[in-house]
Amino acid sequence: MPFYHHLGQLPPKRHTQFRNPQGVLYTEEVMGLEGFSGIQSLLYHNHPPTRIKKAEKIGSVDPGFVDFGALRARQFRTNKILPQGDALEARQVLLGNDDVWLGMSLANKPMDYFYRNSQAYEVWFLHQGEVKFRSQFGNLDLRAGDYLVIPYGVTWQMLTDSARFFTIECPSQVQPPKRYRNQHGQLLEHSPYCERDIRIPTELETHDQLGEFEVRVKARNELHRHILAQHPLGVVGWDGYLYPWVFNINDFEPITGRVHQPPPVHQTFDAHNFVVCSFCPRLFDYHPLAIPAPYNHSNVNSDEVLYYVDGDFMSRRGVELGDWTLHPSGLPHGPQPGATEASIGKKETQELAVMVDTFRPLKVSEQALALEVPEYAYSWVS
Repeated sequence: MPFYHHLGQLPPKRHTQFRNPQGVLYTEEVMGLEGFSGIQSLLYHNHPPTRIKKAEKIGSVDPGFVDFGALRARQFRTNKILPQGDALEARQVLLGNDDVWLGMSLANKPMDYFYRNSQAYEVWFLHQGEVKFRSQFGNLDLRAGDYLVIPYGVTWQMLTDSARFFTIECPSQVQPPKRYRNQHGQLLEHSPYCERDIRIPTELETHDQLGEFEVRVKARNELHRHILAQHPLGVVGWDGYLYPWVFNINDFEPITGRVHQPPPVHQTFDAHNFVVCSFCPRLFDYHPLAIPAPYNHSNVNSDEVLYYVDGDFMSRRGVELGDWTLHPSGLPHGPQPGATEASIGKKETQELAVMVDTFRPLKVSEQALALEVPEYAYSWVS
């Protein structure tokens, strides 16, 4: 995240001696992106994070993508998914490509181990539930509507008894769109959110405990189990630009106009070859002849995924909360029959949704096929 933060104890100068009250050196760790040229943080540990007692491979995390079939719009009813384990165990990847994996997680128990994704950033959108997020950078309390952004290499744990997530994994940095930031990274006045809307760790949980502690690590498209000789949350202090952070969808301030605004006004995050957008309650267009419903458009260069969170979507019929729709590149799409005329004169919408637009075609997984609503592709015929 492009602003500096620090927690806990720090020496006055980096890469210098820093000792505990007994005179023992703390262990310094530099954690960063892009070979020391990207954003980074410096962490100080009670014990070296390199102390591993055992390492073993658990197995592949390949999503199991299958043939897409005939090119068509698709709908997936994720309410068919049953809660099944902790947040990580419950995650199912439904759509993806080399740039991004999109999934769902319906958790019904807390994690009793820690996890680190060493091959991707992760975004966990909490649709329903309450979650305690713990990491070496500090703790965060999550509520419905939160986007939790977790960089590469963060060791974390989620504690919850019931939570519903829409998840995003990508081997690239997730950040606010560049057009909303100045050359120093500060969010500008026309941005739909600002730094005050972003929640960052403020509670550092530090353990000085030896023993055996499980951390599951995703790397090389495999899941591995490491047994550490010390508690994973042993950081006494850190500072920098790399850390997990939270933005709530309800803090997004919609950009409106006299006529219908295109999807980029809803953009919330930027990543390599895809964007994340938030469709939030907003006033409709105020030209006297405005048509609030979106115009038909062709996704020539992107696949569009919508995750329906709350409210009533004027341009769609037959969608339920929790549904996904996929409008692939190569097909025009737009409001369903009657939606355009019915939208005229409407003053506002209470719809809430997350959209991911990818710039390369998405594949479908076997899990997605079991959730598909096949008649959706033909629902534009009156």
